[in-house]
Amino acid sequence: MDYQNTAFIFIGYQNDYFSETGILRGVIEESDRTRHILDNTLSLLESLQDKESLLIQTPIIFTEDYRELVNPVGILKSIKQARAFQSGSGGAECISAFQAYGDRIKTLEGKRGLNAFSNTELDRELEQHNISHVVLAGAVTSICIDSTGRAAHERGYRVTILSDCTASRTPEEQRFYCENIFPLYAEVTDHRALMESLEVLEACEPRC
Repeated sequence: MDYQNTAFIFIGYQNDYFSETGILRGVIEESDRTRHILDNTLSLLESLQDKESLLIQTPIIFTEDYRELVNPVGILKSIKQARAFQSGSGGAECISAFQAYGDRIKTLEGKRGLNAFSNTELDRELEQHNISHVVLAGAVTSICIDSTGRAAHERGYRVTILSDCTASRTPEEQRFYCENIFPLYAEVTDHRALMESLEVLEACEPRC
């Protein structure tokens, strides 16, 4: 595991989730924790800005009539009913803090469901960059993060999930997934511990 073979995948960092006026803001817990998650994520991005890791975001965006969703259930049904993540809307846009990084964060479009590999070029992008380790951050812990993490594991990638950069619907759900579900197929850590481990490996590399 090092910077070169590691990809950081940011899921759902869009205004409808993270903006104060986002349509689905209430889905990802109380606002104080949401701010905490954003602070941690931006701290992570600042640390990665000059590193060789691949940074990817996979926004979920639907057409105006949501024709992609045929008989949706669960959160996808809620998204359609709320008219969230609609193409051309401010809510579908990635948060302004991410936009400030420009092309440093590569945007892969096409995500229409829970798994960031589905209907996107994510797998191909990872293969082209010889990625063996993926790190996940974003929303929602029990849905898109879990679905993407499992898909990455099944494709042979080493998976790390950042407990302090992932947003769940409740604190109880966050604890349950980080303690009981994610460890079945992934490493769970916080962004500072991960960066420290990568820095140690980078410093050691010339001597190893």
